[in-house]
Amino acid sequence: MIGGGPGAFIGAVHRRAAALDGLAALVGGAFASNPERSRAQGAELFLDPARVYDGWAQMADAEAARPADDRLDFVSVVTPNHLHYPVARAFLERGFNVVCDKPLATTLEDAEALCRLVAERDAVFAVTHNYAGYPMIKQARALVGSGVLGPIRKVVVEYAQDWLGTAAERAGSKQAAWRTDPAQAGAAGAVGDIGTHAEHLVRYVTGLELESLCAEFTTFVPGRALEDDANMLLRYQGGARGVLFCSQVSTGEENTLALRVYGEQASVAWSHPRCNELWVRRAGAPAELWTRAQSYLAPAAQRACRLPPGHPEGFLEAFANVYANALRTMAARAAGDAPDPLDLDFPTVGDGARGVHFLLAAVESARRGGAWVDAAYAPPGEATTDA
Repeated sequence: MIGGGPGAFIGAVHRRAAALDGLAALVGGAFASNPERSRAQGAELFLDPARVYDGWAQMADAEAARPADDRLDFVSVVTPNHLHYPVARAFLERGFNVVCDKPLATTLEDAEALCRLVAERDAVFAVTHNYAGYPMIKQARALVGSGVLGPIRKVVVEYAQDWLGTAAERAGSKQAAWRTDPAQAGAAGAVGDIGTHAEHLVRYVTGLELESLCAEFTTFVPGRALEDDANMLLRYQGGARGVLFCSQVSTGEENTLALRVYGEQASVAWSHPRCNELWVRRAGAPAELWTRAQSYLAPAAQRACRLPPGHPEGFLEAFANVYANALRTMAARAAGDAPDPLDLDFPTVGDGARGVHFLLAAVESARRGGAWVDAAYAPPGEATTDA
């Protein structure tokens, strides 16, 4: 693991998610830019001191030099955004698979360079858009893919939080400090942190590709360098329309991610606070409440459940589903086998590049006063097509 040192929220989440199914064990890391803090984290995790490093560059060289039967299988990158690209590149170049937090990079050039490097090295690269791991999100995707909803007309997605409603970055919050610093977070604040999750969720469930967007950014907290609230209108290839809002100053909202997809014949609705449920509504019929771990669910949704019906599963399990699919894919390829198609259901480096393009398009639209900007994009090796 790179990053995830003392006081880092997401590092502990990644460690628990990767370990949940017994498919991986943490063996080393460079957990902080400060060597003492890195070693302190390694000691807390009972790791071999010889594999706790003062920095990620040192770790990349040292791990690459280890015997083949004692090398890392993958590295998990959980640093602030500006380090995602150099760290991922260093380990890919040395032959390692990568799991990386989002956004993939702070520039599109770097994101595309990672896409090309992954293809060149034939590596497995997962991006932790963890909300794609929820069973009922997978069920929503299966319903859209089956045609039950009919042609998609409209999507509405929101991601609202309130934790940056005050100047937490000036009150000692390490998490707030880097997320509101352009040098570490990149060109966007709320859009990069949570808006990319919202955009990916729509694309994962519906398969829709953006055509254009218009965005309004607002910075409500005085003195903050990046936006803490954003509203967007979305046009999708094929004619569907969408609305996306993300906000980290929505008072009283803890972590409210919600998605509604409206087709010609039916609609689905999901919300993170009630993540084990999916509403399915058809014209002229009673609303249906579908729940996780039921026999009527699609195979991908059933496989994403670990407990019987009536036993709630949540954030860590969804996060672990992204890891589990990526790890099973790594294991199959290491053994020379073809991965199970269900195991290939995880966000890839291409998804990460799409997210970077999306956030930069939103930044450009906001800079131009909410002008419509082209948002169509395909990563290197793929061609854009009109649906």
